[in-house]
Amino acid sequence: MNQFRKGTRLALAMTICGLLLSCAEPADNAAKSSEEKSENQKPKIALIMKSLANDFFSTMAKGAESHQQEHGDEYELVVNGIKDERDLSRQVALVEEMVASGVDAIVIAPADSKALVPALRRAREAGVVVINIDNKLDQEILEAEKIEIPFVGPDNKLGAKKVGDYLAKKLKAGDEVIVLEGIRTSFNGTQRRLGFEEAMKAADIKIADSQSAQWEMSMANTLALSMLSEHPKVKAILAANDSMALGALAAVKNNGKAGDVLIVGFDNIAAVQQAIKDGQILATADQHGDQLAVYGIEYALNLLKDPHAKLEDRETPVDLVTAEVLK
Repeated sequence: MNQFRKGTRLALAMTICGLLLSCAEPADNAAKSSEEKSENQKPKIALIMKSLANDFFSTMAKGAESHQQEHGDEYELVVNGIKDERDLSRQVALVEEMVASGVDAIVIAPADSKALVPALRRAREAGVVVINIDNKLDQEILEAEKIEIPFVGPDNKLGAKKVGDYLAKKLKAGDEVIVLEGIRTSFNGTQRRLGFEEAMKAADIKIADSQSAQWEMSMANTLALSMLSEHPKVKAILAANDSMALGALAAVKNNGKAGDVLIVGFDNIAAVQQAIKDGQILATADQHGDQLAVYGIEYALNLLKDPHAKLEDRETPVDLVTAEVLK
């Protein structure tokens, strides 16, 4: 009986060992297969932008897609955007969706400088490389979240000051102007407003009113009509992006002041280029939207190749665009 029990135990032990060995071998093979797959796979980069209804961001997307087509052997690209500049919850959701889908890097133009930081922290914790473009994330919030995310983009204050300085040459001291601001919680919106203010102050030109049209053309049109009625002596409108400049242009026409009220913008979208050529808008700033995402993508690729590289902000060009430039 004892011998039978010993034999049974021995057989059972051998069976268990066999099972363990047979399980171990496929697991090892699976791990090797996974390693080989990751080595052979191209990195996947997600570009997350603001409103795709804005011509600036559609230009940005086209530039990124062209770059990927030229470098198709180096990486894959997923392009995303939100319908409305103010749809922060959807942009947060896009970040989370891209992380869940297994992207290696996110290049993002955040709709808000503060609200997106926690979601991007979680992306970083998941091992995703994150590059901030266009609208700089709030430094205090980044420090509070204990993360470092490099910014790739222009000096928005400098670009707005260039536009404001050019406008000031067409006006005289004491003239009144109004400002259409972007979203006030966005860093680039704040910087552009400050650039406009600095230029007007230097030329002794009065800002009669300054309100946020939240980057939107229709809102800018409504606000500009109201502001022009309230301040009939206004000589110019400074819009923090070109969509709002176009809204201001429609308001000026409706108000019967076409040619009497000068308009400047920021972004150099195609519609504004034509308006400048036609003499309807005075100037804008070109932050080279077709290349801005490309700069971010190239930075992300470098960090994927060298994860220990130092994270540094990178300033990109911003240029004044006038009728003379477009000739």
